[in-house]
Amino acid sequence: MEEIYTGYCPTPIGIFGVQCTQQALVWAGFATPLHQKRASTEVPALLKQALQQVAEYFTGKRRIFELPLAPEGSAFYQSVWNKLLQIPYGETTSYGALAASLGKPKACRAVGNANHNNPIGLIIPCHRVIGSHGSLTGYASGLERKQWLLDWEKNYTFVRLNNT
Repeated sequence: MEEIYTGYCPTPIGIFGVQCTQQALVWAGFATPLHQKRASTEVPALLKQALQQVAEYFTGKRRIFELPLAPEGSAFYQSVWNKLLQIPYGETTSYGALAASLGKPKACRAVGNANHNNPIGLIIPCHRVIGSHGSLTGYASGLERKQWLLDWEKNYTFVRLNNT
């Protein structure tokens, strides 16, 4: 089994944790006491890079994460997570639209389940999926964080577009 390295980054909405191997990220999310593990004493380049990119996101300097990812999940989950990576910064989609884009228009609940089980939150942007009528629906890190992230991306996109 490959060694897993852990690191943390403070953000405006809580401590964000990242876990990776030497090759790829395997977990990322807001660290609850259940997730908090001792930070690795050895800090490989990928862990440094991931924490730097998270910090850049929260200062408005990064919109797209450029990191190798290795989330574990079924083929269906993988297909949903790959679609999530295609949702542009500052935009949202619905569970229904995501299911339809996968060629499975009746799989809204399955898409929601894959979204909920996304092991690499924020970086695989599951927070950009909302209900069909624009309502906020489940987010493993809490609806308050989801709303904050959506507002952050929307407001920062607006500011950036008007200041270029």
